[in-house]
Amino acid sequence: HVQLVESGGGTVQAGGSLRLSCEVTGFTYDTSCVAWFRQAPGKEREGVGSMVKNGRTRHAAAVQGRFSLSKDKVKNILYLQMSSLKPEDTGIYYCAADRFEDYCDGPVIGVGPTASWGQGTQVTVS
Repeated sequence: HVQLVESGGGTVQAGGSLRLSCEVTGFTYDTSCVAWFRQAPGKEREGVGSMVKNGRTRHAAAVQGRFSLSKDKVKNILYLQMSSLKPEDTGIYYCAADRFEDYCDGPVIGVGPTASWGQGTQVTVS
């Protein structure tokens, strides 16, 4: 079982930057995909970016060129560096870990039904 804890959210002005962290603990040896999602008020949760085991990353079109995923392999922390933030980036950001790559590599960034999730961190862009 994998546990994920997000941090780093907050309030920032449009055009600013934030870095979110997701600490992954537990049985991480078989984690094949880690990903960031967000959910804005009144909207469905959407994939922001994903990273598979070999380090390859994908980013959603809405954040391409502004957001970047990275991982500290020693500390097992997944980061989401966000810059040039816009009000429409406001939402709760979640990280997730999945044993399988299939959903990470699908047409839309996602994770499978057995994926583990963090509790989320609020990002507000004013």
